[in-house]
Formats: sequence, structure tokens, C-alpha cells
Amino acid sequence: MLASLAGASTAVAAQAKPSESSASGSVTDPLGARVPGAMVTLLNVTGQRVADTRTDSDGRYTFQRIAPGTYQLKAHADELVSAAIDPFIVQPGDAVVVDVALKVGLYEERVVTAAATEAPLSQVGASVTVIDEGTLEALGKPDVHEALRLVPGTSVVQSGARGTLTSVFVRGGTSSFTKILIDDVAANDIGGAFDFGDVATTGVDRVETLRQANSVLYGSDALTGVISLTTRRGRTRVPEALVSIGGGNFGTDHEDVSLGGTARQFHYFADFSHFATDNHVPNNAYHNKTFASRAGWTAGSGSDLSVTVRHTTSSLGTPNGIDLYGIPDDSSQAADATYVNGSFQTLIGRRWQTTVRFGSMDQSHQSLNPSPTGEPFDPFDFGSPNYLGHLVTLTGANGYSVTGQAILDYGAEYPQTFEAASTRRSGYGQATGHLSGWLDVSAGGRVEHEDGYTLYAGSRSPTTRTNAGAFAEARTAFHRTFVSAGVGYDHNAIFKSAVTPRVSAAAYLRQPASPVTLGDTKVTLNAGTGIKAPSIAQELSSLYALVQLLPAETRPAVAGLSPIGPERNRGFDVGVEQELWHGRGRARVSFFHNAFSDLIEYVNASVLPQLGIPPAVAGATGYGAYVNASSYAARGFEASGEVLLGRFVKVTGTYTHLHAVVNESFTTSALEPAINPAFPAIPIGAYAPLVGAAPFRRPGKVGSLLVAFTRDRFQVALAGAFVAKSDDSTFLSDGYFGNSMLLPNHDLDGAYQKMDLSGSYRIHRRLRWYLTVENLLDQHYAAVFGSPALPLSVRTGVTATIGGDGLRRP
Repeated sequence: MLASLAGASTAVAAQAKPSESSASGSVTDPLGARVPGAMVTLLNVTGQRVADTRTDSDGRYTFQRIAPGTYQLKAHADELVSAAIDPFIVQPGDAVVVDVALKVGLYEERVVTAAATEAPLSQVGASVTVIDEGTLEALGKPDVHEALRLVPGTSVVQSGARGTLTSVFVRGGTSSFTKILIDDVAANDIGGAFDFGDVATTGVDRVETLRQANSVLYGSDALTGVISLTTRRGRTRVPEALVSIGGGNFGTDHEDVSLGGTARQFHYFADFSHFATDNHVPNNAYHNKTFASRAGWTAGSGSDLSVTVRHTTSSLGTPNGIDLYGIPDDSSQAADATYVNGSFQTLIGRRWQTTVRFGSMDQSHQSLNPSPTGEPFDPFDFGSPNYLGHLVTLTGANGYSVTGQAILDYGAEYPQTFEAASTRRSGYGQATGHLSGWLDVSAGGRVEHEDGYTLYAGSRSPTTRTNAGAFAEARTAFHRTFVSAGVGYDHNAIFKSAVTPRVSAAAYLRQPASPVTLGDTKVTLNAGTGIKAPSIAQELSSLYALVQLLPAETRPAVAGLSPIGPERNRGFDVGVEQELWHGRGRARVSFFHNAFSDLIEYVNASVLPQLGIPPAVAGATGYGAYVNASSYAARGFEASGEVLLGRFVKVTGTYTHLHAVVNESFTTSALEPAINPAFPAIPIGAYAPLVGAAPFRRPGKVGSLLVAFTRDRFQVALAGAFVAKSDDSTFLSDGYFGNSMLLPNHDLDGAYQKMDLSGSYRIHRRLRWYLTVENLLDQHYAAVFGSPALPLSVRTGVTATIGGDGLRRP
């Protein structure tokens, strides 16, 4: 039997006698089967017991003649206990229905990214990892990307110290191949780019990561997965305020204040944080201000209205790769982002659920290089010198070394400025029908309007797009097997139409049964496709766009020339999960394969004829154009597991092995490899990987470890990230525009281990002291060659709680 339409708890009210109110529902096990004889307890807002009852032979319970108010439920049956259930409201005369899902051992999460409706992780075949508020608190980090290091199949690449460009690669895809949702608002820039460097944990309740293509539900950018951030909601009857003040070395200070609670049918939450640090190299100071809020209204009839707002402003000094030049640049950057979401969800009877959402995204980024830095050098008498860094010796993890001076700033008019901005307004509607005990069907549509531009050297490049999409998905369950299948259709202003199917299945060879050493055995299979729209630069400098700009009388005729198309992925994975040790442990292994095709790359005009473009058309582009020409494959396996050691210790570990290789590429770097005279026999991809080589910054092996100890007033967590070598480039030119500062690509970035320690002690029930030590081993490492990494960093502070009691999630 499928899970309830609205998740772990579904509240539906029907009119009863005016003087009577009731609560009833069903209790199901992790596989959705109803559980007879389960004990169900009704609790009031202060957590006190109101009444007990047991489910009947059909797994249903009823509480009659209860007073209007706000309640919670707990249930248990043998080794099964209820998963977390949101509080629900009973109005006068309501007959509220609340369905309860039981969990066994560690199996309790409900996920929202794998299907059109929320579902228990036990009934999902997709590869999904949830990082909850407790894990975020245990880590003690101000940045969301630090928690993402714990997700299997995921690699986090931070280009320097705190605040610098931070990219997340999922299962070998590029960083723009993952859809980012902030409270259901698409946060990717036009064309998929997203920087996690500014995403703070402020107000974040959970982070969910889906690791497979799902353009059926999410449209463009979901080639390898979805990362969804959800803001907390208020849950205390008495308003609860938290105030946190802390600081550390490198001039770091961190302040945070939040307020949340409930008032009858309303809930509210707001959080503001300020983080500042000088980092440890010159011109690298970072400031971040983040505001996150959520407010909503819940009706006993099963209707829920919610509004979220998240706003971030940041500034950062950008010294460039000091190890590459031996001198810091004087550049800086600033960013601003606002995400707003309004959603309304309601239940119609017991069979239909409808959802309507409206989202808004505004992002801007500015960079400034006020003056050239370095030694002027003009060997060709151009009259406008380039500027070289100091004499440095660079040594890659592959053992190769070069010594020389690289161009730090090119000759041009200063100050140099770059600006980019994008906005997105979107609407989404969905209806889900529970047609029978074994079949749910969802259908919906989305529309979005995008505006964006880039501004460089006074030249503004704008775009406006209106896109739409629709999907249909069916979910069924039979004989301990759960299947979800759907198809999506997207109409994009640039590439017109794309169809994306997807299927996901989970089957149990053994049922959940915690009293035995080996519990359930779950086998999963997933296959699907994903698409990504071109960026602004790719759109405006595409072959089709450049040809259309030519005067009609000089425009060459090209049969079949069409707008630039979407980038695509065909992916599949198979996996197995095993419950261990009486439900106290769980292990997972998955094999995945992604085939990325029609990837957009810039191709030189002299090379375009190799793609079938007539020479007259290729020549009309000037220097070249963006076309769908490249492809690569990424396959591997990921393993993860967690175990509870006694009552106080939880250990979580992951390991990912990745093999990625470029199959096709027509960039100049791929077709005409650079040769450094110091290594005459080694072809080098100066700005892009060579055909047959691995994509840059995709380590072949990545692992993580989290050991968390919680007892009484103490909490300690040790987190580790372990990353193997990866291919990369120095991306450098010497003063003569030569290749003497290039190093061989293979294994250029070194392996590293990043160990962090965090802990807290509750001095008083309303006062907590915390300590976080990052890079505990003080290891010198750089995820990107030549970029500074953060050495041992210490932060400490206190958090005070004011008010707050009663209503909390059990």
C-alpha cells in the first residue's frame, strides 16, 4: 500500500457534530502496510498524554470527543516506533485524519525530491541523502557545503578559503548539472551555475540531495541530481529566541539571532546571521549577511499556506592564486541574492491533493579589479604591457615542476569591472490522486520567466526567456515492490522542446525486522534523462545567434541550422541496501553510469567545418562560436553506511569511486594540445581536458567520516573528508604568451584529508558553549591547484535560548 498523500502526517477534516471533534487515521509500517494492534498516544501542546488507544484489525485508530487545540501523536508496535510527525490542529467540529508511518532502526527519513509527493525513504528507489538540523548543529560549520562533503557520490571543490567559489560535483557531472532548490525556488543562474560559497546554514532545517537525473519534475539543470534546502518553521507554543555570539582566529566573528513559534493556526520563524573573517592571506577578507524566514497558516481542513524569504549579501577580497603568482591581486567582488516562495497546499477529500507555488529569484554579482598588479612586461612593444607575478616554482602532485613568472593582469583599461544579474519568476501547479491502495498519479505544470545580463567593459549582453514544462508521474506498490515512472516535457525559449522520461524502482528481498541480525534487503534500479539550458554567454555567442546577427544580404544560407540545443544526460544506477545489527546499522552500495552528450563548448572558426558547418558560415562567426559538440562519460560506485554504537555514538561513512573520461571535444585545447618545452613528450590541455583524459577537478576517490557523540550536556563530532588526486590545469601563460608555466594535467591537484572537530557543552538548559576546529591536522592543501586553503581555524562562542517550551517535534 502506498504512503499517505501528504506524508508522515496527513490532516483532513470533515464536518462532524458542532460540539464534537475527533482524530483518526491509519498506522503503517515502513513498507506502507497497515499495522493492527499498534499503541497510539495523543499528546497536547506541552507533550502531556491526553489519551491512548490501539489500532484495530485494519490498522486504524480513533480518538473521539477531543477538545479543540494543537496535538501530536506517538505510536509504537513491537520494535517499530513512529517517525517524526508535525503537530496538527483540531478545530471545533473537525474530524481530523492523521496517518502515522512507523520506522525501524535508522530508517525514518521522508524525502521530497525523489517523486512528485513526499514519501518515506523506505519506499523510494532513488539515491537520496538527507542531512537534518541535528547533523548541521553537530558539525558546527557556518557553511552548507561542509555538510555536503558527507553525501556519497558528491565532491565539493572550494577554490580557496572561506567565501571563495565553491562547486559541488555529483556523480562526475559538472557543477552546473545539479538543480539547486531553496525552499522550492530554483536558485541556479540562467544556464545552471551556482556558487555554494555564500550559502550559510542560517535557518536551514534540512538539506536533501538526490543523485540522479530528474528533469521530469525539475526541468532544466537536473542532469545529475537535485540539492534542496528547507527553512525551519516555528514549533514552540511560547516564542523561542536564540542568540549566538562567537569568534576565532583570522579576525573571525559570527553572530546569529533567531525567533520562532506558533500562535493558534499560525507558525513563524526568522533568523539573521553575520559572519566575517580576514582569512589568512592578504586581500581575502570575507563578509556574509544572511536572513531566512518562514511563516505560515495551517487549517484543520488540511490546507497549508506558507511563505519563505531568504536574502544574502556578501563581499570578498580576491587575491587570486597567490601560490601561482607569489603576490596577491587587489581585486574584489560582491554578491546579492534573494529567494521568495509562496505555496498553498490543500486536500480535497481523502483522494486528492493539490499544490500551487509561486517563486522569485534575484541574483547579482559584481567584480572589480581597480588597477593592474605585478611587474609591467611588454616584450612585443604593444604599448600596453601585461603584468607578471613574482618568480615562483610550481610543483604538481604528479611531481612535475616549473619555475617562472606568469601573467597576473593583462594590459587593458583599468579599473576593470564585470557585472552579471539574473531574475526568475515562476509558477507551479500539481494535482495528485490516490486512485487506489496501489496507485497514485500526479500531473502538473510549471512556467517561468527569466531575465539576465552580463556587463563587461561597457558592453551589455542581455537575454529574456519564457519557459514552460509539464509532467505526469505514476507510483505503484505491489508485493514489497515500489515503482515510480514519469515523463516530462519542457519548452524552452532557446532550444524549444525536450522530452525526458524516468523510472525508479525498489524491491525488498527481505522485510524490515529489527529483532534479527540481518534485517531488510532492498534492491534499487533507476534510469532517466536530464537536460540543461545554455547560459547567457552560450546563447548569445552560439553559432545560430551569431549568424542571425548578420545583415540579411550577407547572411550565408545554411540548411538545417537551428538554435543551440540543451546539454543532455542519460543515466542509470543499480544498488542494494542492507539493514544490520538489529536495525542499528545500515549499508548501501550503488553502481552508476552517466552519459553526457551535446555538451556546449566554444569551437574555433577554423574547426567548425569539422562539425559539418560550411566554411562561409564558420568564417562569418569571426573567431568561433558555441555549439553542442562535446561528450563524456562518468561511471563508478558509491558506498555508505551508518551505525549506532550504544546509546550515544553514531558513525557515518561514505566512499565514492569515479572513472570519468572525455569522449569528444573540439576546443582548441583538445585538438591542439599545448607543449611545455620542459616536458616535450607530454601533451597538455591548457584550458580544457584532452580527449581520452578525465574532466578537470573530478577526483577518482572521495570519502567522508562523521563520528558523533551525544550524552547529557555534551556533544562532540569528528568529521573528515578524504579526497584523492585529480586532473587540472594551471591555466597560466608566461610573459611571451607561451606554455612554460603549464604543468601536465594528470594528477595535478594533490590528495588531501580535511579533519574537523566540533563540540558543545550545555552550561545551563538555556546556555550552550560551542567550539569548532577546522583543519584539525593543520594540513596545507588546495582543492584547486595554486589556490590558498584554510589552515587550522578555531571558533568558539555561546548560544543562549530565551523562552520556548511545549510544542516540539517528538
